[in-house]
Amino acid sequence: MKYFIYCRKSTESEDRQVLSIDSQLKELQQKFTDPSIEIATIYRESFSAKAPGRPIFDEMMRRIEQGHADGIIAWHPDRLARNAVDGGRIIHLLDRNRLKDLKFATSSFENTPQGKFMLQIVFGYSKYYVDSLSENVKRGMRAKLERGWQPNKPPTGYKNEAEHRTIIPDPETFPTMTRLFDSAATGLYTVPALQRMMRDQWGFRTPRCKRTGGRPLGITSLYHILSNPFYAGYIRWNGQLYPGKHKTVITWNDFERLQVLLGRPGAKKPQTNTFAYTGLIRCGACGLMVTAEHKVNRQGHKYVYYHCTRHNVGARCKERSITSRELERQITESLYSIYVPANAIEHALNAVKASQDFRSTSVEPQRAMLEKAIRTCDLRLRAVLDMRERCLIDDQDLISRRAIIRRESIGLHEELSKLDQDVRWFEPVAATVSLFSRAAVWFMAGNDTIRRIILTTIGSNLTLRDKILNIDKVFPYSMHHDSMSFLSLCRLVNDVRTRYIARDPQILTLIDSIETLEKLLPDDITKAA
Repeated sequence: MKYFIYCRKSTESEDRQVLSIDSQLKELQQKFTDPSIEIATIYRESFSAKAPGRPIFDEMMRRIEQGHADGIIAWHPDRLARNAVDGGRIIHLLDRNRLKDLKFATSSFENTPQGKFMLQIVFGYSKYYVDSLSENVKRGMRAKLERGWQPNKPPTGYKNEAEHRTIIPDPETFPTMTRLFDSAATGLYTVPALQRMMRDQWGFRTPRCKRTGGRPLGITSLYHILSNPFYAGYIRWNGQLYPGKHKTVITWNDFERLQVLLGRPGAKKPQTNTFAYTGLIRCGACGLMVTAEHKVNRQGHKYVYYHCTRHNVGARCKERSITSRELERQITESLYSIYVPANAIEHALNAVKASQDFRSTSVEPQRAMLEKAIRTCDLRLRAVLDMRERCLIDDQDLISRRAIIRRESIGLHEELSKLDQDVRWFEPVAATVSLFSRAAVWFMAGNDTIRRIILTTIGSNLTLRDKILNIDKVFPYSMHHDSMSFLSLCRLVNDVRTRYIARDPQILTLIDSIETLEKLLPDDITKAA
């Protein structure tokens, strides 16, 4: 039987204790020496598995689909999947007999219903480990904040002190920050004047890192520094202020007076003019944001023009401006390019629903098995507590056994929750896929707020170059093509369903945006579309 060897180690903290790729490969080659095991290809990948999208793993799965190998050899199941989508793909290939066997250095696997059930539990625990690791990191960051230290890289003028894990003034840049705030607090200089003074008279350059730094400080960065409460002894984190223990540059009272001088006391001022697409589009030539302004021509007609902000240090951007009318024409044209008739979408949704309804007959036995396993975990937990009460085990043994049982129970509850999600998928998936037919109609009928939401829902990385707007469409709208058949549309619907069941953050954000649009749009428009 032919096998692929797959070795993976992430560069992130989730795999800190895992063997290196070479060590994994060495162990696998030493363990699996049976002549009946034919190694077709060895795959090595340095990529996190906490979300779908590993290129080498996807290539391996594609080749298994094509029949190039019958099994996979890996050091541990969590090398293959730490997310529900990839774990589900492996189980699905086993169900279809495209994948006939899995071999692991740390455990055994049998391609039986019980074996696949245990494999799902292992995959579920791997996902739980990654999720809980994220929570532990957040908890550690909150603890550091409460101790008075910023948990990430400190701003210009400070540096991390490794030995005591504190923040201390940077001897190279701290004096300049003190001089900057002293000059700004006098009220004699505008921010552009301070920027020129730092660049031309003080010779200040940003601290050099691997790929950045060594350049004059920009206007925007200077505003961020002067409005950062860190320099006055407070750490801003998730919209809240925490008292810090680091050395300050300016007192809090002087800092508040400085914000008044800058025109930024308290909350931000509301903008006098609001434009639909400012803050969304970058200049394709220089990378700065595109802004907008009102213009009046000789005949007295008013126009809105979008152009590069051009507030860069050095040479000005030469990109020409574009009218809002032309910009919206291009957006509408892009939305029509992904159009799929509503009746075709309805047929595809119904076809996938019928297929899933047929498969759902097997859900109840699986639900019963999971509920039974959960009850067993509860009984085991009570038995362990009873053993401790009778002094048959000590506290350390109790803690260890209880942790193992609780991890199993959490994994089982996650699997049970996934089954429930599998039943309630239709409406949110239908709303997501129906945007193929609705987006252009809603855009033309909507106000600036609605148009902005539609654009950010369907597109990303918007750039304007030579008066042409480029929109990188997000999944599933990026999958549209002119020769889209009914089968490919069904596959697309099923892919969205799979990601929704796996609680893919991008799909969940999409659904939230579409729900917001449906609330903002009049009923006659939503029904007509």
